[in-house]
Amino acid sequence: MMIGFRVCKRERKIEAKWVEAFRALPVANVSDVMSRMTAAGPALRPYYTGGTMTGAAVTVKARPGDNLMVHKALDIAEPGDIVVVDAGGDLTNAIIGELMVAHAAQRGLGGIVIFGAIRDSAELQAGSFPVFAAGVTHRGPYKDGPGEVNVPISLNGMVIHPGDLICGDADGVLSVPIDAAEAIFAAATKKHQAETAQMANIKIGKNERAWVDATLNKLGCEIAV
Repeated sequence: MMIGFRVCKRERKIEAKWVEAFRALPVANVSDVMSRMTAAGPALRPYYTGGTMTGAAVTVKARPGDNLMVHKALDIAEPGDIVVVDAGGDLTNAIIGELMVAHAAQRGLGGIVIFGAIRDSAELQAGSFPVFAAGVTHRGPYKDGPGEVNVPISLNGMVIHPGDLICGDADGVLSVPIDAAEAIFAAATKKHQAETAQMANIKIGKNERAWVDATLNKLGCEIAV
């Protein structure tokens, strides 16, 4: 295959049980137990109404402003998959719009992530199909290539391999490597349960705050109040 212009076969895919399991967890808690080191940054924002997005990645490395390979990815992705596009973060031309999202929804895909721009933002924002993007522009895309499908990509430093688990909610997008999913799920569930208990205590006025002064004292902070 020619480097820069190829459609590869996805060799692995996160199991469906983990796709469903992670749907119940806030992305923030998953990020916490991944040491807050894995994220696509604050640029990727949701353009849809509510709900958590989880699914296996179909990756696309696109030339900025060109969506030829995105069309191919939408056609070969399986129901529930998330098409994740590295368009270089460029906002000059939209990579997708309302028509492509309608096609993805009709095929039963789980969402689209664009490290680049979209258009028809009002229509997408009013809908329930998960779309994340770095920005909006009215200028449409080109369809000339080059590009690659199902190759490793990086969104602002977050590395994604084909088949990795993609999670998204109002706080942003996160990728979980296939082989780490079980351990990360266990840790994130424990974190979520602890925060749920803490919230319950806050509501009844039993929130324990002694750790604040203990930490400040350990760090040698002078407290004048």
